Amino acid sequence: MRVLLLYPEFPDTFWSFKHALRFVRKKASSPPLGLITVAALLPSTWEKRLVDVNVARLRDRDVAWADIVMISAMIVQRESAHALIARCKKAGKTVIAGGPLFLSEYEAFPEVDHFILNEGEITLPLFLSDLARGCPQRIYKTSEFAEMSMSPVPMWELVDFRKYESLSIQYSRGCPFQCDFCNITAMLGRRPRTKNARQIIAELDRMYALGWRRNVFFVDDNFIANKRQLKEEILPALIAWRRGKAGCNYLTEASINLADDEELMTMMASAGFNSVFVGIETPDEASLAECNKGQNVHRNLVECVQAMQRHGLQVMGGFIVGFDHDTDSIFDRQIEFIQKSGVVTAMVGMLQAIPGTPLFARLHAEGRIVHEMTGDNADGTTNIIPNMGLEKLKAGYARLMAEIYSPEKFYARIKTCLRLYRPSKTPVRLHFAELYAFMRSIWKLGTVGQERRHYWRLFFWTLFHRPRSLALAVTLAIYGFHFRTVNALNGIR
Repeated sequence: MRVLLLYPEFPDTFWSFKHALRFVRKKASSPPLGLITVAALLPSTWEKRLVDVNVARLRDRDVAWADIVMISAMIVQRESAHALIARCKKAGKTVIAGGPLFLSEYEAFPEVDHFILNEGEITLPLFLSDLARGCPQRIYKTSEFAEMSMSPVPMWELVDFRKYESLSIQYSRGCPFQCDFCNITAMLGRRPRTKNARQIIAELDRMYALGWRRNVFFVDDNFIANKRQLKEEILPALIAWRRGKAGCNYLTEASINLADDEELMTMMASAGFNSVFVGIETPDEASLAECNKGQNVHRNLVECVQAMQRHGLQVMGGFIVGFDHDTDSIFDRQIEFIQKSGVVTAMVGMLQAIPGTPLFARLHAEGRIVHEMTGDNADGTTNIIPNMGLEKLKAGYARLMAEIYSPEKFYARIKTCLRLYRPSKTPVRLHFAELYAFMRSIWKLGTVGQERRHYWRLFFWTLFHRPRSLALAVTLAIYGFHFRTVNALNGIR
């Protein structure tokens, strides 16, 4: 059996980093982890070929080669998924689909032959067994959750590493919190399930053996859900593995209570973590309570962010406007918080209701869902009727985004971050990609860019005051170029 593993295109979004990736001559942030994990679950006798259309063109001969096509996608990839499925069906191929997009919208894809939904470690073997007997069903679903010991080392040999900025590891699934706008607990449950240290090291060994020496993204929705295991098993193993190996650094996602644990932050930095995405959402306590974000309530959020920065963890933050308790003042309050905290990479989106979440159920009952969501939470759109009124929300959001990504405020925020940030003392290994990015930034940002005055002020300030953070300063400046470009594409200037 020959199987084509197909990954649809991401549109130009905040998190695509497409305009920043050009500075390092990469085409996408990371490969499709789900698909190459599925590949490892398929029979070893099957021939497998991966086509990620974010980095390579799907050729007619790729489609012709395949006996079956397996496609996975997120909601934001909906448009590309429809086009790719139509192309494969036109060629007479059997199409099998799975992933978040199809879990919530499989009824919108009548041309798909089989759906492998929920966790593939459980549903994929059921499909393979039925396929071998010649009686595959159309839909495979489960309400059970797989233990992470069932998850294999992904088939990284299918991936062209040269095209990507980072690789990925999934250490855990599930989150103990239940924010009402988030669909993670609906998909993956509230009981965190984790891999053991042996599994994590096996995945890192495979990446390293294949020549990877760059960033690794731990894609957990809450990396610190099992703090005890992290401290006693995972982080000590990562610290030991990293000795004598240069080039690999880690980033991940975690809840704000990471800031409460000095030991955990120190160990993460020692293991090689240098960035963490945190769902901050809003400085408004009433809105935090409204969305059941209890872990963020009754704490000094600015100090929490800065505590992580002081421990060598550069904080990327998620923010939302459009909660029912938000008033006209929320836009200025968000700007003030983002600038004061030094969250350089601030992903601000208008509230959207994802099918399967408590928020969606509530707003649907109130008749406030107006259309399907785009899956891009920073494109200046929403699928709900907001309390403050749609036009007021859109105008406030556009002003907020224009202001925080203006060169003046953006570069000021970088300096705020760097004043607090204490990078690891581990020697930094610069790749040719970073040197190329620096040279390109001199031209694109420092010579012809509208921000050139701010760029050079930041460069020389960092050189004299924070020389160990110079590479980070240039990287963040490049991110700013990407964010401003995306803003312009969304009509925000």
